[in-house]
This record gives sequence, C-alpha cells and structure tokens, in this order.
Amino acid sequence: MGIRTGQQYLDKLNSMHPHVVINGEVVSEKIAEHPMFRNNARTYAKLFDMQHDPKYQEALTYTSPTTGDLVNASFLVPRTIEDLGRRRRAISTWAEFSHGFLGRSGDYMNSSLTALSTAKKFFAKADPVFGERIERYYEYARENDLLATHTLIPPQVNRSVPGSEQLGGQLAARVTEEREDGVIINGARMLATIAPIADELLVFPSTLLRGTPEDAPYSYAFAVPNDTPGMRYLCRSSLYNGGSVHDEPLASRFEEMDAVVVFEDVFVPNERVFMLGRPDLCNAWYAETGAGALMTHQVVTRTVAKSTFFLGLASELADAIGIDGFQHIQEDIAELIVDVEIGKAFIRAAEVDAELSGDGVMLPHWTTLNAARNWYPKIAQRFPQIIRKFSASGLMALPGEADVNSDAGADIEKYLQAKTLTGAERVRLFKLAFDASISGFSGRESLYEYFFFGDPVRMAGALVNSYDFAPARARIREFLARED
Repeated sequence: MGIRTGQQYLDKLNSMHPHVVINGEVVSEKIAEHPMFRNNARTYAKLFDMQHDPKYQEALTYTSPTTGDLVNASFLVPRTIEDLGRRRRAISTWAEFSHGFLGRSGDYMNSSLTALSTAKKFFAKADPVFGERIERYYEYARENDLLATHTLIPPQVNRSVPGSEQLGGQLAARVTEEREDGVIINGARMLATIAPIADELLVFPSTLLRGTPEDAPYSYAFAVPNDTPGMRYLCRSSLYNGGSVHDEPLASRFEEMDAVVVFEDVFVPNERVFMLGRPDLCNAWYAETGAGALMTHQVVTRTVAKSTFFLGLASELADAIGIDGFQHIQEDIAELIVDVEIGKAFIRAAEVDAELSGDGVMLPHWTTLNAARNWYPKIAQRFPQIIRKFSASGLMALPGEADVNSDAGADIEKYLQAKTLTGAERVRLFKLAFDASISGFSGRESLYEYFFFGDPVRMAGALVNSYDFAPARARIREFLARED
C-alpha cells in the first residue's frame, strides 16, 4: 500500500469504533466528523496528502525496501549522516506546514519505531522474539502509513509514591494476567495526545521503574488499535471554540486533543507485545535502543519551525504598528533570532557528530540533543510573552470576522488600521497574535512544550548525571598545575 491519501486516512478513522468521552458524550463512530475532532483530523489528512504532492513528495518519501512502494521518510533507517539529513528534511517539511504546532505528527512515533526495529542486541537481553515482533510491527506501520500516538505516565493522583503503590497498585495500567496467547491490561495512563484521531496507540515505558518485583506488572511495551475492546479515552474540554480560521487561526487547525486512557480487561495478543516483565530494560528503553535520539531529533527539528513562526509573527507585528525601530523591541526580536539559530545549530551539530550504534544505525549525538531538550522548554515560555508585549492592548480591542464583514467595517477600517495594514488586515494579524499568546490554545501549547520531555528539574539532573565532565575538569587541573 505505502503512503495514504488524506481521504484514505479519514475513511479508516471513520470506520473505527473507539470509546471516546468528551463533554459528557460518548463518541464511537465517524470520529472524523465530530465537531471536536473534525478540523484537526483534516489538518492531519493534509499531511498525508502532502506525500502525494509533487512539490513535497521527494522530501517526504522514500522507496520501501520490501515492497517498492513509496513510504514516509520518517521510517528510513539512518545508516549515514546523509540519511539523517534526509530524515530532517522530511520532518521539516511537515513541521513548516504546521509551524511546529502539531506535536504528535506521525513522524514522532515513526522515529521511535524505526530505532526500535533495529535494536536487536537490546531485545536479545530479554528474548529475541521481542525484537522480531517490533520489527514486524514497524514494517506493518510503514507499509500501511499508520498514524500512531502514545500514552506516557500513570494518572496524577499521588506522586509521593510510585505507580505500583497508588490505590493499592490498582490505579496505573498494569499486566493483570499473562496468557499463552497474550496479556490482559487493566488500569489507566495519561497523556494520549491525538488519541481519538490516531490509528494506533503505543504503550511504551516512560516513568522510571525501581526494578523491584512489585514493578514487574508495570514493565511492558505494546501496541493496540485505537478501537481495541475495553479501552476508553477520557478527553479534556476542547480549546477550539468553534470559530473560523480567521478568528481562531491556530486552534481551528492545530488543536490536538489530549486524553486519559482507561484499560478494562484489554487483551493484547503476543505479536503486539514488545517487552514484558523487565523493569531494567524498560528503564533503558529509549537510551539503549536509539529511540530517544531519533525522537528528539524529530522534536528539535519541529521546534525550530515553531521558533521561526514566533520570530516571523513578532517581526510582522512590530512592522505593522511601527514599533520595529524601538530598541527594547529590537532586543526581543534579537532574542528570537538567537533562539532560531541556536535550534538550527543543535540539529546540525547532532548530525555532524553522529555515530553508528552497535546495530549499525547512525544516531545523532545524544549529548547535543539532550542539551537542546533541556534548553527549549524554558526559552519557549518567552515566545507568547514577547507577542503579548508587542501587541499589548491590541489583543483586547479586537473585533471578529463577523464584525469586519458587517456595517462596522467602516469603523474598523478607519480606527483599527495599522501603519502598514488596512483595518481588516490588522484584525486578522492580531487574531493570530491572540491565538498564539493569550488564548486557551496558547496556554496549552506553553504547558505542553514545558513538560514535553518531563519535569525540567529532573531532566536537568539527568543531563548533569550523564554528562562527561572529565575533559573539562582535566583542563582545569592541568591549568592549576602549571608553573609558568
């Protein structure tokens, strides 16, 4: 089959029967037509269609090594530095379309599966069959162009104790029965972004396990179709308020639903179980397989597109209302320029210093990517602040599209014009600034980026504990020992 069209993706989505709860309603059919999911599903459909567009096809696809069909380039196993560059160009193509606002575009989990499919030595520590299963699953996802998301952590109930001790061990998703043909899962996990409009849910290790016997039921990795019996999604309220692309330009396109996943006697067949009962290997899942490196390479590429969006928006605002010559405004724009260029430098440095793994996969330099993922969540918090500063009261004195097209149009044209824009053009620009800086959508984006990889404090600790200080410290000792 190879690459799908957007319509094929929507048809598949509408043929599934997930159990999705939102605003007191249970949605179990034609999910892509529901007003809470319709727009974002169609945005994702455009990503699929881009693979067929001659303008983007070369960047987004490559030839399957097994079928000869065109498949998405995020499934390309990188064997050379050039391959990493090819993957980045594909990721950038989608990221630039969404301006980095689609945090769960298919290339994110595809990157994980690509690395895992090659990690034979890692899976052999448990049982080679796990590596064989995930390689087959990777090929299945690649050849059917599936959209997968994942669910990460136990419910946020009592973080003072591990998941295995919350509610007597009955809260977090866990293996409650091992059968000859598979496992039974009960409990819950969060946070499954875009789960209602995904084809598949990947339930991979995340929270650090202690390695005790009590943690064994929480040590697993598996994949299930989105509408697996016994699985329920509890969605938050939508941050898209039903406005047009004029009034909600970002939320109307890029609002990605988040959900808690509840498993009630969910059966997972053996062929979809990729790890079981090994807390030590679950803890090493991302580091030792290369999945963490390829996933972070995708994230850093995406966030460069997002940083560039905010640079462009800030510059447009400053020019529109004639504040671009003020030094305090230029200082903020310079900050955004630096952020964009540092992000690009992180990506290129990680690629140039890439090394072959023990399985022959060219992995981008992890220390560089680790620094990037510690840096971006903090600097990204400044982006909406800068937009609010530039826009100021312009975000409050902001009529909507209906007003622009009403009898009020003349007043808007006269009193809400800008230095370089008509009244209608200024309203449209400031609607974008509003959605990027003070809307509910923008607040979720800031939170999402801040905790994307987890608690920034713990991430900083992990960076420090894994960093090789020896060369830097040796230089200091050598300097102190000098007598000249």
